[in-house]
This record gives sequence, C-alpha cells and structure tokens, in this order.
Amino acid sequence: MLHFAKWKVGLVLITVLCGILFSIPNMLSDKFLTETMPGWLPSNKLVLGLDLQGGAHILLQVEEEGVIKERLEVLRGDVRTLLREEKIGYTGLAIKDGAAQVRIRDLNDLDVATAKIRTLVQPISSSILTGSGAMETSLDVAETGVIRLELTQEGITNRVRNAVAQSIEVIRRRIDELGTTEPSIQQEGDSRVLVQVPGLQDPDRLKNILQSTAKLTFRMVDVTMAPETALETRPPLDSEVLFEADDKNNPLPQEQRTPYLVTKRVLISGDELDDAQPTFDQQTNEPVVSFRFNTSGATKFARVTEQNVGLPFAIVLDNEVISAPSIREPIRGGSGIISGSFTAESANDLAILMRAGALPADLTIVEERTVGPGLGKDSIAAGEIAGMVGALAVVVFMFLSYGLFGLFANVALVINVVLLIGVLSALGATLTLPGIAGIVLTVGMAVDANVLIYERIREENNYGRSTIAAIDAGYSRALGTILDANITTFIAAVILFSLGSGPVRGFAITLAVGLITTVFSAFTFNRLLVATWVKARRPSKLPI
Repeated sequence: MLHFAKWKVGLVLITVLCGILFSIPNMLSDKFLTETMPGWLPSNKLVLGLDLQGGAHILLQVEEEGVIKERLEVLRGDVRTLLREEKIGYTGLAIKDGAAQVRIRDLNDLDVATAKIRTLVQPISSSILTGSGAMETSLDVAETGVIRLELTQEGITNRVRNAVAQSIEVIRRRIDELGTTEPSIQQEGDSRVLVQVPGLQDPDRLKNILQSTAKLTFRMVDVTMAPETALETRPPLDSEVLFEADDKNNPLPQEQRTPYLVTKRVLISGDELDDAQPTFDQQTNEPVVSFRFNTSGATKFARVTEQNVGLPFAIVLDNEVISAPSIREPIRGGSGIISGSFTAESANDLAILMRAGALPADLTIVEERTVGPGLGKDSIAAGEIAGMVGALAVVVFMFLSYGLFGLFANVALVINVVLLIGVLSALGATLTLPGIAGIVLTVGMAVDANVLIYERIREENNYGRSTIAAIDAGYSRALGTILDANITTFIAAVILFSLGSGPVRGFAITLAVGLITTVFSAFTFNRLLVATWVKARRPSKLPI
C-alpha cells in the first residue's frame, strides 16, 4: 500500500495541480481575470447564491381561470368543426357557466351530434389496473337539445400542472436570455413557480418579462368597418377591437391609444418563429426587432402576403397591436421587421420574449422579495469566521494528537478544501449557506477518515508489527471502513439531490463532491505524503 509507481505519483500531483488552478480564480478580481490572466487558464468562479449576494425572489401563480377559459375556447372550436363536418344545424354555441354548450336545432340530429361530441371526452391518463383513468371533461345532454362539455376538477388540475411545467421552461429560457447567472426556478405545489435570481440589479424588468404572456400572432386588419364605429356599435362577428401597445416609458390610458379592428383568425402564430433579434432600422436608425419564421411559418407568411397585397395586417402581442403595416408586395423570404416606439432595451426585451416563446397561462405575482447584498456579505463573513475557527480547531487537534502524522493530515485537509472548491468552480455550481455547511461537514469527514487510519496504525503497532508494516496495514484495513462510511453518505446526498430543491440540492452537491475529494485527499494524497516520508527517513519508531 505504501508503494507508488511513478505514473501514480504523477497522476496524483496533476490532480492536485488542476484543483489549485481551478480554485485560484475565486481569490482574484473579475477585472484581473478578464484583463490580465491568460485566456487558456481556468477562469470560472463559484457563483454565490441569493442568500450570499442578494437578488430577486419572486413567487408566481398560474391563473386557473385563464387555463380553463383557454381550454373551453378550444372545445368550443372543436364542437363547431365537428357539427359542420356532419352538417348538423345548431345555435347558441358559447361558453356559459364554465362549460362549452350548444343547442341542436333538429332533435332528430341529437343522437348523431352527441356521438360526435362524445369523442372530445378523453381520459387524462390510463391505468394499467383499471384500463381507464380520470376524464378531462364531462358530457351532459338535455332533452331540449342542449349539449354541455364541462371540465372536471381532475381535468382542471391536470391542465394547471401542465401549464406550470411549461411555464418553468419558458421562464428559464427568458431569464437565460437576460444573461443572469444560475437562476433557481422550481415548482411549488400544483400551481406556483418560485423564481430566484442571484445578483439581479433590476427586479422590475424581471417582473415585466416574467408576467408577459408573450402570445404573438399575425392577423389581418378588418377594413370593412372603422374601429371607432365598431367601438360605438358592435364589431363584426369574426373581428375584435384591439388597441396599440402601450409605451412602457410613457404609458397612456386605453382611450388615448389608437384602436384597430382585427380579425380573430390567426394567420401565423409565434410558435412558428425561428429567431428574433433586436437591431436598428437602416433608414431611420430607430430600434426595431427583426424576425425569421421556420419553414412552415415562412410558407404561410408568403401565402398570406401574396393574397393580401395592399391590405394592412396586424402584429399582435398579448392582445395589443405592436405594428400594423400594409403589405406592399409578397414577402417570400420568411423574415420581416417589427417597428414601433421602441427603445434599445424594449426592443431587446421583445426579442427575448419572442425567442423564448409564449407562456401557456397568465402568471400573477404572489410574493416578491428583494434580498440586499448587505445581508449576503454578513452571511459570507459569518461563514468565513465559522470556517476559520473550525479549521483552526481541527488543525490544532490533529497536530496535538498525532504529531507529524497530524501535520500530514492537515496538509491533506487543505488540499481537500482546494479540490472541492476547484471542482465546484469548474462545474459552475452555486454556493449558498447550506453549501458552506456542506463544506464544513466535508472537513469533519476528512478528519474522521484520517483518525480512522491513524488509530488503526496505532493498533497494528501495539500488536507488535514493525513501523512500516503497521503503517501499511493501517491504510489497507482502514480503507474498507472509509469507503463504507462515504458510500452510504454519498447515497444520502444523491437522494437529497433527487428529492430536494433549491438550498437542499446545493447542500447535496457540495456534500457529494466533498465525499469524492475526501477519499482522494484523506487516503490517496495523505498516503503519498506518508510513503514519501517513510522512503526518505526509514523510521524505526512510529511518530504518533
């Protein structure tokens, strides 16, 4: 166990050197890393969490009413399509009292209509044991010819959960586009999303981006009636009045914004966008947003512009008209420009929303907190003091208890912490207060491993073995115990990471990485130090 081949010595030293190189950036300023430090050297630093550097903490809730309304709108459209396919006369197709309902004119068609509409009643999921699951909708048929499709509570819950899952992915893409570091986005309960963004300096901008549903659609402007007339009387059945988008820098009441009469039919949706980027108009030098459709979107865009040359079309974002240009000629390239009263920042934010996609439902801010950086500095200072006091106590204890071998253990302990910080830096991990607790726990476990080894060496020496034989046997027989203890703790860390969230996962990552570095430093590196000493001194007496 005390013999090290040259390649093993080289591998151990290279590992230690890499750990030192990856941990050094944490002691250097950002300015030095970017301007002075060579680009080929590691420059990743540990990312401080919300509790250490401050930032924004926002709890969002998916609006259940919006999810229900959107689903009922889809069901109403499906009912209309099915009845028209069968050429069944109907009236009163509408959403009423939380259900999509329709009245069949001829009661002789009621059975056929019921059979067709029943195909919309689908199970949420199937069960292996029962062969069927909870139904998303329930169907009610009255003798008067009224058919009602109503969402069940199970169906609503399922839709809300799906909306939360989709919202998390959209929110993650939007925040990543902002350039912030290591945001924490997680689900809370069935209908809430917790967003924590460390180091964010503009929480209001974050709120605007998170709450914007960003449902982008391209529709035609209805020129058969003036929008002012539609407001005074009633717009055509297939059209609605929308207002121009509000200027965030100079907000105006709705009555002072320009109205547009827009068709309800969506020609192209934002889902078919391939890219969107902020840029500047070459003629006016004003901020604009350029966009490009994917293949299917480009085909639709070309067809729409070919068929409507000379007519205006509206670009609508969250039921507000961003722009309503006239189609001068067919646009076959699948790309275009959105112009308006943009600033450079608002154009960039719109491009972010378009690239990230639309939220499946409206989000309401339930809780909002801004953690100041001062609290983070206090936490870091307290953690540093606790760490230094604990490390000093460990160093003194090991030296007084085991003499020279205690010194070897202290050197290995320092290397352990350096390796741990280096690995976390290379992974781009976020350091939180629970993470600091994980580092302190790692120090304790590293010392525990050395204590096991040294006590085993003492026992072997007391049994009459020679110094070198006792050292060799101590390392050999303590290895199994060290591995057992660390593997079981590693399993616990994996479970914490899998089932936990936020700070719990941060603690689990730090603990898991610390266990690996502990086995390397407390056993392999420490054994190399002892083996080097034994080879150089050939001791006849155990210095413990």
